[in-house]
Amino acid sequence: MKMKPKILIVDDLLENLISLEAILEDFEIEIVKAFSGEEALKHSLKEDFALVILDVQMPGMNGYETLEMMRQRKKTKYLPVIFVSAIHQSDLNIIKGIETGAVDFIPKPIIPDILKGKVQVFLDLYLQRKRLDILLAEMEEANMNLKMAKSKAEIATRTKSMFLANMTHEIRTPLNGVIGLSKLLQKTELNHDQQELLNIIITSGENLFQIINDILDFSKIESGQIQLETINFGLKAIINNVYQLMKFKADEKGLEFAYDISDEIPANLNGDPLRISQIMMNLVNNAIKFTAQGHVKISVELIDKTGDSIRLLFKIKDSGIGISEEGKSVIFKEFSQSESSIARRYGGTGLGLAISKNLVNLMSGEIGVNSKLNQGSEFWFRLPLKELKIETSESKGHIDMIPKQLRILLAEDNVVNQLVAKLTLKQYGFECDVANNGQEAFELFQKNTYDLVLMDMQMPEVDGLQSTALIRNYEKDNLIQNQAYIVALTANAMTDDKQRCLLAGMNNFLSKPFTEKEINKILIEAGKFVENA
Repeated sequence: MKMKPKILIVDDLLENLISLEAILEDFEIEIVKAFSGEEALKHSLKEDFALVILDVQMPGMNGYETLEMMRQRKKTKYLPVIFVSAIHQSDLNIIKGIETGAVDFIPKPIIPDILKGKVQVFLDLYLQRKRLDILLAEMEEANMNLKMAKSKAEIATRTKSMFLANMTHEIRTPLNGVIGLSKLLQKTELNHDQQELLNIIITSGENLFQIINDILDFSKIESGQIQLETINFGLKAIINNVYQLMKFKADEKGLEFAYDISDEIPANLNGDPLRISQIMMNLVNNAIKFTAQGHVKISVELIDKTGDSIRLLFKIKDSGIGISEEGKSVIFKEFSQSESSIARRYGGTGLGLAISKNLVNLMSGEIGVNSKLNQGSEFWFRLPLKELKIETSESKGHIDMIPKQLRILLAEDNVVNQLVAKLTLKQYGFECDVANNGQEAFELFQKNTYDLVLMDMQMPEVDGLQSTALIRNYEKDNLIQNQAYIVALTANAMTDDKQRCLLAGMNNFLSKPFTEKEINKILIEAGKFVENA
């Protein structure tokens, strides 16, 4: 039921109250009558009024005194009051009424139209204020709901991140053993059948590793944790690396695989080579996967150049199964593939293209596909980059060498991963001491001198972060100038894990399962660190 606005009319004479009530009878209001200032004050404290029409001359407490009392109370401090009075011989009465806090002063006898006009104004203001109060209450409720929803979303995100971090750690730890030992075994003498079976194990392990990386990357993009690098690189090296990594798969299927880079493209660029390489790997891997016979070709062209700003067009063209019009509309969506039968026949998470699209968008580029069913596909993306006028070390042909000698400490609680790391280092001619937890690592560090410490993050008793802090404090307290190069060798792979490691005092971060190329780079960087210490 809709509540009517209330108006309080105050006069000590009944006939005056009846007269006021008659004038206001056309309004959709509820009228409350008071015969004195005291009675008016009681009503004003109990009820909510849109307006008070108050007589000046009353026995006991007059209108001026009544209004003064109203203005001293919080509830009625701003309540609109119109004085009505037969005292209007002097402007002083009107001035006194306004100074007391009235919004208007109407002399008696009252002209009905004048009173009606003024009452209408204050009723409109009252109704607008009520509507505003309702809107503010709704907004406050909406804000509370938003805060609750935001809080729930943040809790859900944290829970998801913790789950992903824990699950990837648990999966990566044994996966490091499977891939690492398989690759070491691959270098031993094997017959043809054994080599074939081993290749299947390695391929299966690497496929599982790629699925884990896809899920992690998608999670990072979704939560805004992806940070783009801006570093110097040579495009030819990026494309050649993708070509070399994918050539084995293309050769296995008997595909013609080639790449072409326009001579107009500058040799030295500035951007994020890792993410460009990731996009290329996703697109080339898909092209080879969905092409049974024929060719896959990579090409890169210069679109335009303004000053040191350039735009490049990357294209990956294949003669594979192609994509239907319907398939093209969903192919860049997460967990989607162009046809349901594709997932069953070829496998995959359906995340690669969604990740590629997000990465291209983060780099202010565009991505798309031209394709017809059974007529092949051409995936393309355009990227803005910067040209460098100086030569990179890559273009000068500088090759970094692995040092001949490094004193290495491995802190790792998993026996299989200890074996993988020891055998991998042995290939480079290095031996290492092994600690089963962070406390053992610190105790060994106190007894011996190490150039390189490979530190797992999650270990019993004392974890990798705590152990690193102990080592750094020990170096500081004992004024050791030549600090050890500490690398997180861990199955944790979230963005904040890397930040935590660096803040704890580590120099680098290497995720399991690691490749020979990655461990090779770590050894080179450790050698440089020792040399420059």
